Amino acid sequence: MQPLANPPGRRVAVVANGTVPASERLARQYCRDRAVPEEQLILLRCTSSESIPEGDYLTDIQAPVRRALRERQLVDKVDYLLLVKGVPIKTAQRGFSVDSLLMCMNLTLSPRSRNPYFGKQEPFSSARYGGLYLVARLDGYTFADANALLERALKARRADGLFLLDISPSHQRSGYAAVNEAMRRAAQALRRKRLRVMLDESGEFIGGQKGLMGYYSWGSNDPKYKRELYTSNTFLPGAIAETAVSTSARTFLPTDQGQSLIADLIKTGVTGVKGYVSEPYADALCHADILFDRYTDGYTLVESFWMATPYLFWKDMVVGDPLCAPYA
Repeated sequence: MQPLANPPGRRVAVVANGTVPASERLARQYCRDRAVPEEQLILLRCTSSESIPEGDYLTDIQAPVRRALRERQLVDKVDYLLLVKGVPIKTAQRGFSVDSLLMCMNLTLSPRSRNPYFGKQEPFSSARYGGLYLVARLDGYTFADANALLERALKARRADGLFLLDISPSHQRSGYAAVNEAMRRAAQALRRKRLRVMLDESGEFIGGQKGLMGYYSWGSNDPKYKRELYTSNTFLPGAIAETAVSTSARTFLPTDQGQSLIADLIKTGVTGVKGYVSEPYADALCHADILFDRYTDGYTLVESFWMATPYLFWKDMVVGDPLCAPYA
C-alpha cells in the first residue's frame, strides 16, 4: 500500500510544554503515531500550572505558537492545534479557556463571540475561516490517562455502540430546557441512522451501561447524580461525550470537591469529551443534536465538537485526538 500523499497528520500542529518531559514525550508519541512532521511540533517554555496569568498567556503561549506557525510556513497548512497535558488550561483572571483563546488568536474578537463554524456541515479549513484553528488537547488525571485518549482514537472504528442521552426532567426552565430538547432531537437523528439510542426521561441518573459510543447527561447537576453511577458506564474506542456541567474541566487534578469532572469520563474510557474551565452559561453548551449527527456522519472529533459549540473566546475545551473519525 502506498503512503497517503497528504496524511491527516499534516493538518495538525502539536503544542507541548518543553519544561515538562512527560509533555514532550507524549507530543512526540502523537507525532509518530499520526505522521505529524517534526516541524509541526511546537515546544513551549511556560508554567506547568493549570492556570496562567493573561499576560503570561500572551507572551509564553500565544506569541510562541503564532511565531512558530509563521516562521515554519504553517499558517495556511495547519487546520488543527493539539495541546498536550502540561500546557495550562485556563487564564487566571477571567477564567478563559487557553484552548478557546488559541483558536481565535488570528482574529479580532471579544469574549463570547459567535463561532462562525457553529452549525456548519462541511469539513473545516483554517483558510476558509479566516485563520481560525480548531483546538483539542490530550489531558486527564495522569499522563497515562492522556496517552490512553490517543490509543483509543487509533483503535476507533464504527461500532454498534449505544448512545446514552440522560435527560433531567427537573431542568425544564428556559435555557435549561433547550439542552433537554437537543438531546431529544439527537435521539431522533440517531434512530433515523439505525443507531442504538437510550433516551432516558425517567428522572433517574443512569449508570452501568456497557459499550457506549456516545454519552450526554447533566452530570452532577442532575438531582439523582451519584459519582459511582457516573463512573460505571463503559465506552468503546471512539466514543464521545458531553455533560451539562459548568465547571467540568476546571481541573485535571484529583478532587472530591465541586461539580463532576470530565477527567472521570476520560479515566473510565471515553475517547473524546467537552468541558468548561469556568461558568459558560447553558447556551454555550454543546448542542447534542449537532454533535452526534456530525460525528456519525463521519466528521472528525474536533470538527464535530466545534460545529456544535456556539461561542469562541470563552470557557470551552475539547479533549481527545482531533483526527479521530470512526464513522468516516
